[in-house]
Amino acid sequence: MVELLAPAGNFISLRAVLENGADAVYFGLDDYNMRANAKNFSLDELKEVSKIAKDYGAKTYLCTNTILNERLACSLDNNLEDISSSEIDGLILSDIGLIENTVSSGLEAHISVQQNVSNSYMLKTLKKLGAKRAILSRELSLREITGLAKKSPIETEVFVHGAICMAISGRCFLSYGLYGRSANCGDCLQPCRKNWTLTYEDGEDKVINFSDVDEESFIIAPSDDGSYRTNFFSPKDMCMIEYIPELMKSGVTSFKLEGRARSPDYGAMVTGIYRQAIDNYNDNPLDYKVKDEWMEELKSVFNRGFDTNFYFNTPFEVSEDNQSKYIKKDMGQVVNYYNKVKAAELRIWDDLKIGDKIIIQGKTTGSITHIIDSIQVEGKPVVSVKKGSNVAIAIPTKVRENDFVYKLVERNADD
Repeated sequence: MVELLAPAGNFISLRAVLENGADAVYFGLDDYNMRANAKNFSLDELKEVSKIAKDYGAKTYLCTNTILNERLACSLDNNLEDISSSEIDGLILSDIGLIENTVSSGLEAHISVQQNVSNSYMLKTLKKLGAKRAILSRELSLREITGLAKKSPIETEVFVHGAICMAISGRCFLSYGLYGRSANCGDCLQPCRKNWTLTYEDGEDKVINFSDVDEESFIIAPSDDGSYRTNFFSPKDMCMIEYIPELMKSGVTSFKLEGRARSPDYGAMVTGIYRQAIDNYNDNPLDYKVKDEWMEELKSVFNRGFDTNFYFNTPFEVSEDNQSKYIKKDMGQVVNYYNKVKAAELRIWDDLKIGDKIIIQGKTTGSITHIIDSIQVEGKPVVSVKKGSNVAIAIPTKVRENDFVYKLVERNADD
């Protein structure tokens, strides 16, 4: 049975992906992981993370995947006993020098994609060192992945959905060169995602396609100053939802979803869709069909457009910022939930009406998406209500006091 591995950037995201079917979760610890700008978890919070995951029967993997200097390596080594005592299952390591100490502490050693594991010789060496799993390089094709996974002496893991870095296995110096903030130490400011200006030294006012493939092109827009603007450093997001059968047959142990720095509703949606796809294939592999609504729902949350990365060819399309259909607007907070009547009282600071789609998020609640079908004000049913009120809405799933409420607003073309 393949493992569905989902990201958790905070406690709300943790609950959201577990509620939506994650078999395992991965998350960061301050100082040691590649998402320094995510909220992450403290050493003292790991026991709570482990307990929550175990309640769902899920495994827990802690990311320690930055380039470790001597100070950080020693610090991580000194904390291995405390990490192990929290009952976390394993560490995702970018530094193979810590495999032995990690395993000696009773933790699984999973080797990060930062190691760019691309061949069977590396897999055999990692086995000798004591590693249990390797996250295979993102630059491998599906054919190469299948060949490695089927004869690997250890477990293998691949990314199947989420953001893709412009650099090989994420090892990039662009952020450090421009801002002094190192991507390799988890502090990337993502200058690759910005809109760059493109100029030509010869002064010719035209765009040249240097590719041998006719349909390959950069997204280039002319500017008032005569230059061109482009996102050519920013690839589209990976999406493999249409190729679950091929992935399932590859022999890979774990399908990984990227997104620790993204919102809880993103984690909930993506995890839920891939859970459905995997379960549908397992239930009836011969008659498996991709549902059109899966792709539509994936497009409804943050994305830069979708591609299949290196699975089938060299990716060439570049992104144009967020292409989701909706904007998530902060609009209220839960005051109370009434179990007997399955209703929540909300304090709202934006207008609300029947048919609106909202998201409610909280540490225990996770992330719930709900379409408003009933509103009451002072016990009387209404069709809509203006901001600044307390309202009651019917909602079958329990929410909690102080949970955050967001309204999904359809994005305009200019947003």
